[in-house]
Amino acid sequence: MSRFSLFQSSIVANVLSVLRWSGILLPMAVCVGTLCAVFLSALDHVTDYRFAHPGMLWFLPLAGVAVGLAYHWLGRSAEGGNNLIVDQIHEPGGGVPLRMAPLVLVATVISHLFGASVGREGTAVQIGGSIASGFARLFRLDDNSVRIILMAGIAAGFGAVFGTPVAGAVFAMEVLSIGSIDYRALVPIAAASILADIVCHAWGVHHATYKVAFVGYPDLSGQIFHTDPVLLLKVGVTSVCFGLTSLLFAESVHRLGPVFRQVCPIAWLRPAIGGVLTIMLVFIAGTQDYLGLGVVAATPGGASILNFFQPGDYTWSWLWKLVFTVVALSAGFKGGEVTPLFFIGAGLGHTLATLLGVPTDLLAAVGFVAVFAGAANTPLACTFMGVELFGATDVIYIATGCFIAYICSGHSGIYLSQRIGIPKSVNPHITTGMTLRQARGFIDQSVRKIDTQTSPETATQTGKHTGQ
Repeated sequence: MSRFSLFQSSIVANVLSVLRWSGILLPMAVCVGTLCAVFLSALDHVTDYRFAHPGMLWFLPLAGVAVGLAYHWLGRSAEGGNNLIVDQIHEPGGGVPLRMAPLVLVATVISHLFGASVGREGTAVQIGGSIASGFARLFRLDDNSVRIILMAGIAAGFGAVFGTPVAGAVFAMEVLSIGSIDYRALVPIAAASILADIVCHAWGVHHATYKVAFVGYPDLSGQIFHTDPVLLLKVGVTSVCFGLTSLLFAESVHRLGPVFRQVCPIAWLRPAIGGVLTIMLVFIAGTQDYLGLGVVAATPGGASILNFFQPGDYTWSWLWKLVFTVVALSAGFKGGEVTPLFFIGAGLGHTLATLLGVPTDLLAAVGFVAVFAGAANTPLACTFMGVELFGATDVIYIATGCFIAYICSGHSGIYLSQRIGIPKSVNPHITTGMTLRQARGFIDQSVRKIDTQTSPETATQTGKHTGQ
């Protein structure tokens, strides 16, 4: 066969591949974008209703039981959530059940209606993964194609629910493996994310607008320059705090969950305990500002993500939100972690800005994405998200926050099915290819071993056994 014939055959094969993937990805993205629009619209309505009827909080324990029973009767493998989708991308097998999409959508809306402090990213990602898996079964795709469409589903859900399609595409690739990204599926993933965002917007859904007025300080010549060395140093210092906060959040969820399981072995009853604890926390905090998403507050001056970009006294709001969210997620309420992480990061940024003399809106924006970057181990996606949400003017500070927080959060995170691509630091127990779940297990064993070797009680017992 001549070179020209080979070239023609290659062109035909590529065109057919594009047409084939377009026929699969386009309707999938439309479905995901539409469901995200329904989901976001429902969240707006139930949040407004809860603001108007604060007494709904008293029914949160019963709502928790309803959510728990729904997953007990119908959930089965869908209980795996985001980690199930990541596992299926790495090792395609049983697939992601189609029932995950309506189940998590309804469960999340119920959780928000009654005041559980949960997010929306988990729901959007699970909607995308579930719909994508359904299309994979419909078209009988092979394992490699299943990986691509599941990644495209994640991107579509993430991009549509936050209105950040570029970040959604990068997130779908970056979240799979810490420290490494495979770009082979970039085009279909980006196409799905962009289209889902367009569809979601076409349904009349609008996202919150965050305004960062800071544009830089003038240099010696009076010209505005995009980077101030002193300010950059301060952002770097606060980014360490953002990374440690990411670590605190992730480890709190992972460690409190087993405590709930030990206290209450009945899975569907655990959310009721979380509901009771949430009511108690509201009375201790003296406000309902830490319920639900936290993007807007029920009162004009209340703690909320939008208000953190303005002057005000919200010193400990980030910590309160962390406690509320850890309790809700550990008890089994559905929704996700990301929007609460936005709240925690923006609130902490607001507090640190006051202490360090940094523009409030700038550090709230950096904290917004940096805490998420550290908790999800996705610094590039979060940098793109910062640009899409706040503009590119302060990208140096945003990137600095995301990169440093990522390093400082250690080998932990909110997605335990993530693989270690390139370890963040040298550790003999952390190797390429293991999951975060395995990495945490090795680290815990090492810590327990050190504690056992150095504790006075152990030393005394050792002395008795050896006759010393």
